[in-house]
Amino acid sequence: MELIRVQDSDYKKSYELFMTFEADENGFLNPVYGYDYDKFLEWIEIKRDWSKGKNLPEGFVPDTTFVLEDEDKYVAIFNLRHCLNDALREGSGHIGYGVGRAYRGKGYATKGLKLALAEARKRDIDEVYLSVNKDNTPSLKAQLANGAYIHHEDDTKYYTRIS
Repeated sequence: MELIRVQDSDYKKSYELFMTFEADENGFLNPVYGYDYDKFLEWIEIKRDWSKGKNLPEGFVPDTTFVLEDEDKYVAIFNLRHCLNDALREGSGHIGYGVGRAYRGKGYATKGLKLALAEARKRDIDEVYLSVNKDNTPSLKAQLANGAYIHHEDDTKYYTRIS
């Protein structure tokens, strides 16, 4: 099992995985929802720049999007923000992720998050901030299994931290 940067992935397989997600699926925001394949390829080129901190829209930070591969299948998406601004610090944090519907309940969130945390360590991120919808118990369990604790909460989300 490994994380593959989306720009280094099999684009067709990545596209197929992304298209299984709604625009906002239980807190995972799919930035390419509704894209046709050509528009998806354009987005990959944009992501190539963003991962280097180039051509970022206002309010964005450098980030890298990965697909989680298991035995030649793409099963989940992980997005790692390399740093936080105030909005991310008080919101979604460093890592966002979604597991494809067909692969849920099989431990991919826990395993993929472990790999994403290793990527965060490579970028010298000492404490990873995450958030999770309160009704998304499996995602909260994946975070807790990776050493998270609930830092604070609001009406709809838990905000967790992993050292």
